[in-house]
Amino acid sequence: MTSPERFDELSAALARGVRERDGLIGLVLLGSASDEASARRDEWSDHDFFAITEAGLGHEIRPDLAWLPDQDRLVLTAREGEIGFAAVYDDGHVFEFAFSDASELAGALAGEATVVVDDAAGTTATLIAASRARAEAGDRFDPSNDVRLVLVKLLIGVGRVRRGEELNGGQFIRQWAVQLLVRAIRGRFAEASTSLRDTIDPMRRFERDFPEWGARIADAVAQPAEEAARAVFGLAREILEPGWDDFPTAAADAVARRLGW
Repeated sequence: MTSPERFDELSAALARGVRERDGLIGLVLLGSASDEASARRDEWSDHDFFAITEAGLGHEIRPDLAWLPDQDRLVLTAREGEIGFAAVYDDGHVFEFAFSDASELAGALAGEATVVVDDAAGTTATLIAASRARAEAGDRFDPSNDVRLVLVKLLIGVGRVRRGEELNGGQFIRQWAVQLLVRAIRGRFAEASTSLRDTIDPMRRFERDFPEWGARIADAVAQPAEEAARAVFGLAREILEPGWDDFPTAAADAVARRLGW
């Protein structure tokens, strides 16, 4: 468990490490690591952040993570793609971060964020302002299209499972179809989404806004793959179809016939 004191100590140590490392010019704490979302932290909160390098130096200095705090307590570091990193400490605390210059984060999205370190030109603040604007512009749902894609993913997923591709088919069912169902629900019942929701990832804190449906979806996907698919299909119809002219009833009937449901 990461105590509030330990969390704050790590935040401060991160800022010191960035300030003292040549070539690093910015630090942005994201999500629950930010000041504006600090009230949401709990024992499972980790540090999400951007560490910003001088222009063009990302590739050169990325191999060096010596600026991370408490080096003697690090038990794991790993890369996720070109600019993504993760680090784990001996108490289980996690860092997930992008380590790059501002241009490499040109398409980044940001919601809650605190700029802790910046250069005189305000490079990091400018990056975050643009990232927030992109996130707000992209925070839109098209429930009519999303529910159609739910049906597509379920149909493909069950077909893969029946072919013997349990892992791939299960991914279509438990991941893609469920993500789209969540998007469709948030779009169809937008007034029920609270300020706690994540504007970047609709799956985050879904259970806080829709506790009954969140629990039932979780129960559905805990079943074997085809049973999970049929349960998700049933929930989509039960939750979204009544009183909604945009629900693709004929398509849902066709999927049910094709799968023998």
